[in-house]
Amino acid sequence: MDARVIRLEPHPAQRGDAWWAAPLLTAIALVAFVAYAVWAALQNGNYYAAPYLSPFYSPCVAARCTHVSVPLVGAWWTLSPALLVLWVPGGFRASCYYYRKAYYRSLFRSPVACAVPDAARDYRGETRFPLVLQNVHRYFFYLTLPVLAFLWWDALRAFRFADGWGLGLGTLVLCANAALLTLYCLSCNSCRHACGGHLDSFHGAPIRSRAWKIVSRLNEKHREFGWVSLASVVLADFYVRLLSVGLLNDPRLF
Repeated sequence: MDARVIRLEPHPAQRGDAWWAAPLLTAIALVAFVAYAVWAALQNGNYYAAPYLSPFYSPCVAARCTHVSVPLVGAWWTLSPALLVLWVPGGFRASCYYYRKAYYRSLFRSPVACAVPDAARDYRGETRFPLVLQNVHRYFFYLTLPVLAFLWWDALRAFRFADGWGLGLGTLVLCANAALLTLYCLSCNSCRHACGGHLDSFHGAPIRSRAWKIVSRLNEKHREFGWVSLASVVLADFYVRLLSVGLLNDPRLF
């Protein structure tokens, strides 16, 4: 018998289902978030409504900030203070393993879907510039931890009003946002690696073993945490912005 290998070149026409729906929705969501984040960062105002600080501007490190977290940069900085810190969480998300998959498929079409050809004929992966820079993801993870700590500090400060301690709807919004961002960071593969993924054996390291198992369970929901926390950041910023411009009154629960 003459055995021959037949190579079939995939073509979109081979799939009768709506394979394009998922990458299209992903692309719309990602572009919408980036557009809003850029717009919010360039506003240079309406990011603080006492005691609430927008997560896009946390920590506020410029001396000209409406609410100064840490005055690391002098008054000479006249641009938006968000530009001083937003590159850290932005770089962390952009180089995230899940988000690479999301925008590679939806925006780069590489690969767009099973049995659908890539936009580019040659696949080079992340071995060349600029995609080789994705390897800095683990370093962005460590840079994100201080930012996350400030977000929790802002959430705790959201309990302190001018007339004393209390609880407002904005308090819950900032606390929920900090919690979701924490779950997103802790479920990251870089966190899993730091907890013990780099070890050859967990023998003699019971604490690392336990931490690695917990993070591994969280890692199973990393995609969900990524999307929900993405929405919570936008919601928190939008809520503070509405309060700042006087279009919304913050309900005090007590």
